[in-house]
Amino acid sequence: MDIQLNYTIAGQGFPLIMLHGNGENHTYFKHQMEPFSEKYQVIVPDTRGHGQSPRGTAPFTLEQFAEDLKAFLDSRGIRRCHLLGFSDGANVALIFALKYPEYVEKLVLNGADLYPAGVKLSIQVPIVLGWGLLQVIRRFDKKAQPKWELLDLMTTQPHIRPEALTALSIPVLVVAGERDMIRDSHTQLIAKSIPGSQLAILPGDHFVARRNWQAFNPLVLKFLQS
Repeated sequence: MDIQLNYTIAGQGFPLIMLHGNGENHTYFKHQMEPFSEKYQVIVPDTRGHGQSPRGTAPFTLEQFAEDLKAFLDSRGIRRCHLLGFSDGANVALIFALKYPEYVEKLVLNGADLYPAGVKLSIQVPIVLGWGLLQVIRRFDKKAQPKWELLDLMTTQPHIRPEALTALSIPVLVVAGERDMIRDSHTQLIAKSIPGSQLAILPGDHFVARRNWQAFNPLVLKFLQS
């Protein structure tokens, strides 16, 4: 059973769908909404179980989020769009583009990873420890379940083979921060595995779209309009 995703929308023209990261909602892109909506119809959904979107009963996986995105686009009659994803949103965007390439005109992957080992150990270790702790607590306290599910996404997902990326024949921009939580070598692997992709490393950390939008926005707009 499909759920109704909460979303925000601005502007007219060709659809630009933006997907937020783990534990966030559509407001993550507050610095992109206005400038991007001058050129595109910007649509930013809250992922299942995030923001004001319901959790539903389906599996809480990145693959399910990609299916939710397809149902969302189909319900709006959108058959082609630009797709921009951040962090887990980038992973969902990548899974979606691999499965439904006919929907995607151009793809922007900001802070993506193909598998959990792509995340720096200093970030991943506390996540795994928290995941293990909540694994126990959730058996006694139902309130721990949503937190555990969020950590489970980062601990056990995604699982995309680098070789699978060779199938992408659309223009792709891979973006990361100089001090990103994703390993530099992993970001380079993603870019290298996608034929003809562009790679941009911007000053800042994992959250460049929010904290260094002055560099992020022109880069993305130039890519989408080129």
